[in-house]
Amino acid sequence: MEEEISVLPKHVGFIMDGNGRWAKARNKPRTFGHQKGADVIYEIVSACFNRGIEAVSLYAFSTENWSRPREEIDKIFDLLRRFLKKYSATLLREKIRLIISGDLSALPDGLREECERRIGETKAFSSHTLNIAINYGSRAEILRAVNLLKGREGEVGEEEFSSCLYTAGLPDVDLVVRTSGEQRLSNFFLWQCAYSEFYFTEVLWPDFHEKQLTDALVWFSRRKRRFGGV
Repeated sequence: MEEEISVLPKHVGFIMDGNGRWAKARNKPRTFGHQKGADVIYEIVSACFNRGIEAVSLYAFSTENWSRPREEIDKIFDLLRRFLKKYSATLLREKIRLIISGDLSALPDGLREECERRIGETKAFSSHTLNIAINYGSRAEILRAVNLLKGREGEVGEEEFSSCLYTAGLPDVDLVVRTSGEQRLSNFFLWQCAYSEFYFTEVLWPDFHEKQLTDALVWFSRRKRRFGGV
């Protein structure tokens, strides 16, 4: 099916849903599902960049996820820290820039320090960008941008507003992929997804592999994107 992918998105966002349900179906704790889901991230991110996609955004932990059990939260943070440490060699070798969307101040010291270290190491890279949304909510991001713009004289345009978002400099999200059958944005990059194509699949995130990615990209390449035109 490779030949069917005539147009690639520049920026793909993944709402990685279904880890808990995947684990429950196997009579395992939810944390086991998060572990399996973390293993998939490396495969999918690498596959995207190998295909020539410029930017990948991962919805890893939302501002609403703080309501989950503490054990689960700690496991997610530990898995994110381990992923960044494991993926660091790839970031440097492949010249992939890492950015983090979200408020890092509330994160555990180990995860926050790992984020800051990898962001600093890769900030000069420009060919590919991995954007991980941690402690992120789009409404909070928009309010943050508004507050950053307070006191500015004159009318604020879209470009100036976009420059105050965590994703400043990145193209808008062309394709949003949400796994597990849920069909909602869940506060994911509302501004950046204004003209995104939305691909919903019943596949749970731990079962989402390169074949499923190919299916999503083939679907995207067949879409007629008009951006409000005819």
